[in-house]
Amino acid sequence: MPPSDRPREKAERLGTQALSDAELLAIFIRTGLPGRNAIQIATSLLENCAGLSGLAKCDSIEIRKRASGIGRAKSIELAAAFEIGRRLARGTGEAAPVLDTPTRVFELFGQEFLALRRESLRVILLDTKLRLIRMEEIALGSLNECVAHPREIFRPAILASAYAVILVHNHPSGDVQPSAADRRLTAALREAASLLQINLIDHIILGSGDGGRAPYFSFRDSGLL
Repeated sequence: MPPSDRPREKAERLGTQALSDAELLAIFIRTGLPGRNAIQIATSLLENCAGLSGLAKCDSIEIRKRASGIGRAKSIELAAAFEIGRRLARGTGEAAPVLDTPTRVFELFGQEFLALRRESLRVILLDTKLRLIRMEEIALGSLNECVAHPREIFRPAILASAYAVILVHNHPSGDVQPSAADRRLTAALREAASLLQINLIDHIILGSGDGGRAPYFSFRDSGLL
């Protein structure tokens, strides 16, 4: 490849905004294979993942499966880069955001959850002014009432001395209507929160909002909490 067309040289000359998706990925991939340069490997990876949005949903193991020429180190670097992007998308300014409504929770975390292919249960820890302390993942994958036990959910809040918590999980199908298990879990958490004197602000189910469907379901707004 002529030096002027190489992604690094092009980025330095024109800025990273001038690079294609494949060229940006090629900077991470760095080297190619006999007969295939880094851009060609990146192009193949994008095709196999239905673009950057699909690639962002893959973990490092999935990335390695989608294209030859990408080893363990490169796949971890790519997965880490997408995670950095997701964290930046949360809006990490100096002032911690106030999360006092489900709309604000969706605005801050909706896109991050939308990128997930599996169900993720997380707890948002808040201070006395309902400002974000941090968010911790409790379980990933098919959730059940054994995995999502109140003691696992409230443990991070106790360790962080959080004033309040919001439970959040996603439905990868996009349908945010709560299941019977979701309702039972919420009822159990309400009782546990009362005993532990931790304020359970809400339990929010996040979806895609596609096809005119609601982007989230709030147990508090629905009068179920």
